[in-house]
Amino acid sequence: MKTLDPRGFGLVCATGAVVVGMVVAGCANRVEGTANPNTADLAAYKTEAAASSAAATSSKRAAAQDRAITDNCAQFPTTTGVGVSKYNEFIDAHDANAPDYAAKRELAASTLDDAANKVETGVSTGKDALPPELAAKLTDYVTAARALSAETRKMTYTAPVGPLNDASRRVNDARNAVRDACPKR
Repeated sequence: MKTLDPRGFGLVCATGAVVVGMVVAGCANRVEGTANPNTADLAAYKTEAAASSAAATSSKRAAAQDRAITDNCAQFPTTTGVGVSKYNEFIDAHDANAPDYAAKRELAASTLDDAANKVETGVSTGKDALPPELAAKLTDYVTAARALSAETRKMTYTAPVGPLNDASRRVNDARNAVRDACPKR
């Protein structure tokens, strides 16, 4: 008994498939006319594509906004908290007539300036992604921190404390406004 040669059998099958394909192709009728798209399907496709594109753009914008809010709100308490701590150390030194009063005054002022610069950089980095209300509150803090820094540098033992207290109150109000505007964690 002789077995089938697999290569020969495969060749016969392939040849048969080509012959059947040629017969079917030869029997086909040609359709006359011009190919045009189905206008209803085309309009539906365009509408769906536009909606999909708009959704993708909206999603990207929302992700950028979430990232900008998170970046600014997450660093805010730490960044500004250092300024508050150094300012309080200066006030304690002032009230105690401490010998390191001048050094603590300068450290408090420069720390407040540094915090204002970091917050301002965060707002600039967030650009248009930050909601305008939050960007305004962060900018209010920057302005208030720089004003407190300036008032701190003016302080001497004989200087009136009213302007310093007013500037300190504005910083506290601005910090609270930002904390209230930021999402709770």
